[in-house]
Amino acid sequence: MMNAGVLLILLVTSANADLYIHNPRGSNNRLAEPGRERNNGNRMFDSQNNDRGGYNVGGLYYYTDSMLQIEWTNQHSCGNRNNHCELIVQYMCHDHLRDGAVTSTIPDNPSNCYDYNCNTDKRFGMHEGFDYYLTCRLRKRNPGLFTADQKLKGESARYTRQNPQGTRRGYECPEERDYYPYWHPTPWVDIAIMTTDATRCQYYQEESQNVKSRWYCKPPNQLLLDNILKSRGVIPITKEECESMTYPEGPNGTSGVWTEVKAHGVPAPLCREAHYSRDNHLGNGLNGFPNVYNWTIPDDFVHERCAIRMRYNISTGEFDGWDGTTNSSLNAEKNNQPTKLDLSDRFGFSTFEEAEERGYVFEGNPQVEIFPPVNGKSFQLQLAVNTAQYGRTFQDRTHSFAIRRRPADLVNQTIHNLNVRGKRGNIVQVYPAVEYDFVPNTLLMRPGEYVHPQWTGSNTNPRNNDGQGLAGTDRNNMVLLVEQVYPEGTGAYHSPYSKNGHWGTNYPMSIKDSTFLGLDREVLINLAINRPNQFRGELSELDDAGTYFDAKPRKVTETGHYHYMCTRNNNFSNRSQKGRIVCINDAVHYQAIGWTGGSITSESSEVVFEQGTLDQLYDFRLEEWETERGEQAIKDVGGESDIPGEMYHSSFIVLYPTDSFTVNDTTFTITIAYEGEPSNLRVFRSSPESFATWTRVGHKMEGGRVMIDTQQGGAYILRGHKSVGAIVGIVIGSVAAVLIIGGIVAYFVMNRDKWNKLKASFSNKV
Repeated sequence: MMNAGVLLILLVTSANADLYIHNPRGSNNRLAEPGRERNNGNRMFDSQNNDRGGYNVGGLYYYTDSMLQIEWTNQHSCGNRNNHCELIVQYMCHDHLRDGAVTSTIPDNPSNCYDYNCNTDKRFGMHEGFDYYLTCRLRKRNPGLFTADQKLKGESARYTRQNPQGTRRGYECPEERDYYPYWHPTPWVDIAIMTTDATRCQYYQEESQNVKSRWYCKPPNQLLLDNILKSRGVIPITKEECESMTYPEGPNGTSGVWTEVKAHGVPAPLCREAHYSRDNHLGNGLNGFPNVYNWTIPDDFVHERCAIRMRYNISTGEFDGWDGTTNSSLNAEKNNQPTKLDLSDRFGFSTFEEAEERGYVFEGNPQVEIFPPVNGKSFQLQLAVNTAQYGRTFQDRTHSFAIRRRPADLVNQTIHNLNVRGKRGNIVQVYPAVEYDFVPNTLLMRPGEYVHPQWTGSNTNPRNNDGQGLAGTDRNNMVLLVEQVYPEGTGAYHSPYSKNGHWGTNYPMSIKDSTFLGLDREVLINLAINRPNQFRGELSELDDAGTYFDAKPRKVTETGHYHYMCTRNNNFSNRSQKGRIVCINDAVHYQAIGWTGGSITSESSEVVFEQGTLDQLYDFRLEEWETERGEQAIKDVGGESDIPGEMYHSSFIVLYPTDSFTVNDTTFTITIAYEGEPSNLRVFRSSPESFATWTRVGHKMEGGRVMIDTQQGGAYILRGHKSVGAIVGIVIGSVAAVLIIGGIVAYFVMNRDKWNKLKASFSNKV
């Protein structure tokens, strides 16, 4: 246990930004509200976000071990040089977690709840429980933290640099919210950490409560009862203080107990660099794709009441929150005094005093002299600095959802969740939420796998928001688009699979004429009119259909590229709610890997990157093509089809990106399982964009597999010649047969009487 004076050493300090989760639907403290602004920003947690963000409802369910795409937008950058940031994704489940029925903040006085128990009063939304918040409100805050020139109004963990007034939001603990990893027990389980500095990943993973227990001081119950309505730091945060305390004071008092809370008992969170996003932009990330994290839901945990929390920690360049010397010793001593944080080196001054004389100090709204005084006169500029927000933590949390055990017929099957993001209105009306779209917008799968279409929406959107159908309502459906009308492109992108529907069209294909993933006609009708949720009624714009629809997991049996739409949300204001499902035989695997290293695996190959091989985050795609598919790909681009060798010993293993991307002379390893006898086996590589040439690459063999150390992606294939031993055997056998036959002929030529007797013998038998 670290002492309180050094707890700060390796913590994220968090600058001005917003964060919104779009799938699963983030609440931003909103709950079925008809206005554009949320009613209560303090309902369940401190988001620090714009009041217009969030979605009214969001409850769905997901099966264990299925893939869920978490999608979000963050207003300020991450994954670039403009700041230091961490995106921390977590989940929590417990029996009393709920969205609630009112927008009021859950009381912190049990007498204001039914049965004197706020944990079970279902009127109020709740994530963390009352006991968790009570111990936070009464626990001493960490005195080693850098709080700058902020004057905290209390001494408990309820008061932080970002929350100096101690404002309450639900049962959230402000100190736990603002710092990661937190040093006391937390109910949140880590999923992933995305950071600008991957060298911190080992620390994050080792300190995560997923794998490391936490300790806390369990106070005497009487202390909690006597202080249940108070907010003061009376619970110690160190073992020594805990075991030395008694309450009430005196010989009859009860001592505190230093208590261990076991680790969550799940693997350490994934940790890697964050994908790039730019400043002041609540939109898509690099290359026009949304920022996402693909979460494989745990296969050994089920619960009906869960939520995801995502925090966005932004730190500025004025000070290094990871430097152990940036602690409480640098806090301002009095009001209207700057902090003792030395900025001289960062701004080119010789001493702290020189920087202070020119106004280069860390305090609220400093006035700086950007030029030295001239003739006793100076020119000052005032900076808009709020030390409570340099840095700052933002967050969003989803509405509650369920994690369910798979039915027997879905055990060991691959399930892809297909959901809908967004809400009714044009982009201005819904901002900083988003308009409708399918998530994922492009879903890649293989025959025999399952797709699980499921969505929800609200009937209480602002009634003047643009959209089709009944005002204020969300509705969605899925129908295949009609085929391409005008020539467009060569079609090579879809080869060798069929193209079904076309994104450039806006009419649905007739169900009787369409084939959509091999789904039967009844399922296609259900997807179109949200049946069986609704029986008859006005369904031309789905007004009488419900907001929630569940198609159940459906087995996909036919390959092809399928382009589909929502018929309702495709007008000028809510246009192009379209998606694509690509079903192919080839095995395709995706993995984002950066400095920390990692691996990506297919059925017969594995690509491994050691730590330090890469100096940035790359999105890798590993494909495995059967030989016929590989030969067709070469033909499609007019490439070199004459690959050296006579026979294949593997499938085509194709890794994107295909160029060189390792640091300096470092290499990564591609391991490929070979087929058949490995005699004279060779490895060849080509660029799949052109297949212009095939280059032999070095390899070594180990345990039935070929290992290739390389610096670049591309298409790799194992080739060989027919077995030399078999050829030699055939040749020797043939020579022996010739010699035997030749010997027999020579014998009878030299002994004709023997030959005549042999012929006469056969003639008599016939």
